[in-house]
Amino acid sequence: MPDKPLALVTGGARGIGFASARALAADGARLVLADIDGTGAADAAAGLGGDAMGMACDMADPAQIEALFDRIEAEAGPVSVLVNCAGIAMPGEFLDTSLEDFRKVIDVNLTGTFYVSQAVWPHLVAAGGGAVVNMSSLAAQRGFSPKMKQTFGATSSSYYAAKAGVDALTRYMAGIGGSDNIRVNCVRPGQILTPGATGGTSNDPDGGHHVFEEMFNFAQIVEGPGYPEDVANLVLFLSCDESRFISGEMINVDGGVAAKI
Repeated sequence: MPDKPLALVTGGARGIGFASARALAADGARLVLADIDGTGAADAAAGLGGDAMGMACDMADPAQIEALFDRIEAEAGPVSVLVNCAGIAMPGEFLDTSLEDFRKVIDVNLTGTFYVSQAVWPHLVAAGGGAVVNMSSLAAQRGFSPKMKQTFGATSSSYYAAKAGVDALTRYMAGIGGSDNIRVNCVRPGQILTPGATGGTSNDPDGGHHVFEEMFNFAQIVEGPGYPEDVANLVLFLSCDESRFISGEMINVDGGVAAKI
């Protein structure tokens, strides 16, 4: 096995995924960035320099995930760190959400996390252990009242369900990974300014605003917003030996949102 560990970051073209990849690269890891935006992943990898690689992959497509791992094994070797950061959200009220849109979010955020983790598992076992960091969300934990919904809005039901599923999957994976020295943890971002948080809203992405800013500013203990690097710092810690005694944890990076259900 090469001296430098190989880390796979899904959703690595931008936002939290790219920030996590950059933190891992600075710590000495070799990187594979996988993203549905293959050009973006390649550009992001080039920006990291060294031997980072960018690859196209739709995490909702098992065939593409299998092809991704075939290529990784052929060109880079076994993966010892996995960061499951790929995710999408769909707009829409509960009663207006189509089954197609609901399934699309589940397929990428939850089923994709499952399938990529399943594919990497033999790598980790063969290496004598490794680390998996799953990306959940404060949405998996926080509820809201009708008045909060009317005032601030909420993400879609599919996003809530998918991220809660990621939490449960993390606990399960951590349980089966213990005997093989595989640690699995989960990060729950709150108000983090990324292109995904600002894009497609009436707010100005360049101005650093997003549709839920007012809600988070009301709920946070620490003044926000947060940035991708705030999440990446935790991802790096959970991926390395300094966190060797931590597994099965869900850790929030949310400015201390006071109301969590």
